[in-house]
Amino acid sequence: MKLYNGNFSPNALRTRAVAFELGLDPEIVEVDLFKGENRTPEYLKLNPNGKVPTLVDGDLVVWESRAINAYLATLKPEHDLNPPDPKRRSQVDQWSNWQAIHLGPSMQKVAFERVQKKLFGRGEADEAAIAGDLKTIADLLPVLDATLAGKEWVTGALSLADFTLASTFMLRKPARLGVEAHGNVAAWIERLEARPSWVKAIGPWRQVLIARGAVLD
Repeated sequence: MKLYNGNFSPNALRTRAVAFELGLDPEIVEVDLFKGENRTPEYLKLNPNGKVPTLVDGDLVVWESRAINAYLATLKPEHDLNPPDPKRRSQVDQWSNWQAIHLGPSMQKVAFERVQKKLFGRGEADEAAIAGDLKTIADLLPVLDATLAGKEWVTGALSLADFTLASTFMLRKPARLGVEAHGNVAAWIERLEARPSWVKAIGPWRQVLIARGAVLD
């Protein structure tokens, strides 16, 4: 099994974390996005979108991190990260889609403007450009906070949804996303980030940003 990875990608991060949580040990093949290795003819044969991650398991090729994670979860069903019960799985899918469509894009845009933009020589933050996204985040964090009341994990038990959601929270402090005002969310993300699988997965991502001068904590 090979996992084509980009250390800077939050999508690849969530897939690494899930693989490690499941106790899987895929061969990680680094794709240097800064050098354009994701646009080579060889890589585009695997993933015509030129994105990471991509999973190759025998004759199976899967791209899109959520699809990869769903497949990985089937290999280790005893971990119950993507439960077979349709009612429970609907909740995992619900929160994964909520992150992909609603919370994730706004959090990533603010993090880019306030943190990553300057690090990568793209200029200073444009606060006007993210005003709408800041409102979206302010509206949505209470939704997640209320859901987490009395629970350790977003669907009750640790699932793919927690890893999917967590992958947009890494820059919450330097990007000033206001997470600390929502106690249940703050406690949840700290629990997730303390897991050995996440610690192992996020190490390469942190190295990329720290090497460019980022202050993450």
